Amino acid sequence: MRTIVQKYGGTSVGSVELIQRVAQKVAAVRERGDRIAVVVSAMGDSTDRLVDLAAGISREPNPREMDVLLSTGEQVSIALLAMALCERGVPARSFTGSQIRVRTTNIHRRARITDVETKRLRETIDAGIVPVVAGFQGIDDDGDITTIGRGGSDTSAVALAVALKADECQILTDVDGVYTTDPRMVPEARLLKRISFEEMLELAGQGSRVLHLRSVEFAAKYNVPLRVLSSFRPGEGTLICKEDPHVEAPLISGIAFNRDEAQLTIAGLPDTPDCVARVLKPISAANIEVDMIVLATARDGFKDLSFTVHRDDFLEAQRHARHVTSQFSGATLTADDKVAKLAVVGVGMRSHAGVATQLFESLARQGVKAQLISTSEIKISVLVPEAVLESCIRCLHKDLRLA
Repeated sequence: MRTIVQKYGGTSVGSVELIQRVAQKVAAVRERGDRIAVVVSAMGDSTDRLVDLAAGISREPNPREMDVLLSTGEQVSIALLAMALCERGVPARSFTGSQIRVRTTNIHRRARITDVETKRLRETIDAGIVPVVAGFQGIDDDGDITTIGRGGSDTSAVALAVALKADECQILTDVDGVYTTDPRMVPEARLLKRISFEEMLELAGQGSRVLHLRSVEFAAKYNVPLRVLSSFRPGEGTLICKEDPHVEAPLISGIAFNRDEAQLTIAGLPDTPDCVARVLKPISAANIEVDMIVLATARDGFKDLSFTVHRDDFLEAQRHARHVTSQFSGATLTADDKVAKLAVVGVGMRSHAGVATQLFESLARQGVKAQLISTSEIKISVLVPEAVLESCIRCLHKDLRLA
């Protein structure tokens, strides 16, 4: 008897009819003899509607109250799914994050899971009852409701799978699995049957929206196999697990991209050891994550610093950067929120040369100059104008023969 944790996203539970379909899938898992816990997101675009309601009250809503508001979306879907299961003769019980004690840090809207208490969950499963758990939320040490950020239900599901020592965590969504790139952009994109944690971490970190980055980090840390499946169509999906040393890895597994990028450049910084820290310190203090960083070679005692942030943080990061820039005589700030990032990822890059050459030759044929470049052992990322992102990905997918 296996233990499975399944997570259903908002599009999978967007209506009563879809919730009934999910109940049928959960019942099928029980019928084949597996133990199951279910994690559910809010229905459809209900979270967006809650955000709009808050915006009608305040331009800058209190983060604690936003977490209280946003956590209600999942309460609706877990209750409805538990009802649907009970109607099918499958005993089920809904739980909020606070009821099963999903413990988190106290950073509202961006909390991180620190622990999951399993006593109530295990008692429920052992009693033959399916626990239906609200994703995306938890509780801090003060007893306040917290949320894990957009996409956090994936992380909730993996955290439960780790706590329950589950055999597999299945993420059921509106896509068939992980593709070589977004098939809506490149119809020839190919479904990957298997991919390593390391590759999925890079793809998720570079903008692939199939899985939330922290969920992959959790799964990799505790070696919990992840499987991405469609909740609408049958299929094996994509298994994400440890790299198999006995199977030769493909050179490139996929191309990820992210439109939510913004670039800031400060030119004319003094060539001192502390100048970069002085620029980035107030930005990190504001809980703004910096992605790509490039420091230009010093000239005449000065150097240029470029970095990217999420587009949602652009205005705040720009405000902090402008204040810091004013402290350096002659330094200037330029900012651009019409940029995008693309990245090629593959563990096979470790033992094969020439991928960078192919990437830049492909961009050059389109007359595109990379604005920033970042690399790791299995990844090359470039920042390009957002207007040419799609054409770059289509040509690169063809040039790298990923179809």
